[in-house]
Amino acid sequence: MGNSEFTTYTRNKTLAGIYVALSVAVFVSVFFSSCEKKIKNEVVKGFTDIKKVPTLRTLDVTTMISDSGITRYKIVAKEWLMFENADEPYWYFPQGIYVEQFDSLFKTEAFIIGDTAIYHKNKQLWELNGNVRMENVKDEIFLTQQLFWNQRKQEIYSDSDIHIQRVDKIIEGKGFVSNESMTRYTIKQTNGIFPMKEGEAQSSQKNDSARMAARNNAKHYAPKQEGGAR
Repeated sequence: MGNSEFTTYTRNKTLAGIYVALSVAVFVSVFFSSCEKKIKNEVVKGFTDIKKVPTLRTLDVTTMISDSGITRYKIVAKEWLMFENADEPYWYFPQGIYVEQFDSLFKTEAFIIGDTAIYHKNKQLWELNGNVRMENVKDEIFLTQQLFWNQRKQEIYSDSDIHIQRVDKIIEGKGFVSNESMTRYTIKQTNGIFPMKEGEAQSSQKNDSARMAARNNAKHYAPKQEGGAR
């Protein structure tokens, strides 16, 4: 994806308070009798293992990502944990994520959502797990349980079962490889192709404008923010 720039609008809640609280807990454990040594050691061990402690915890995140000076992606998440001290730094989104992709005119090309997500910084690799849903500009819907997005190679892929709903047919398969906008894709193993029933096709066409509006305002599928706002 090239050199990316992040602009984040959020309410930050860092771990400074946690560090202070843990430091006090360690001091109290040392001060009291030796019968507390077991508890003290557990606290110190957990505190000093900085690889497993998030360096930053952020809630209600909305982030715009730029590529070569052009805004290309929008990320919305309920919770964002950064593990910058891990052997391989990564970000973790335990409460779901919404990623929207824009073209050069800032129009929505595709979006992806998932129950959880991990971003491996050094590899520039996203991993989404659980109820992963994607839609593209052709109003094709992709459903799977696990998906990988390699930003360096600019491709999206999965080895899991895949359900693709098009205007005229439904495709069931296992594994696929696609470009980032999900407009050119190859299914590794096709298990079945089923024509869309006439009633289902008409219903799908009626909902086209609604689905497009949901993508353009980037709110319909995004995780709920505090207070019920989207």
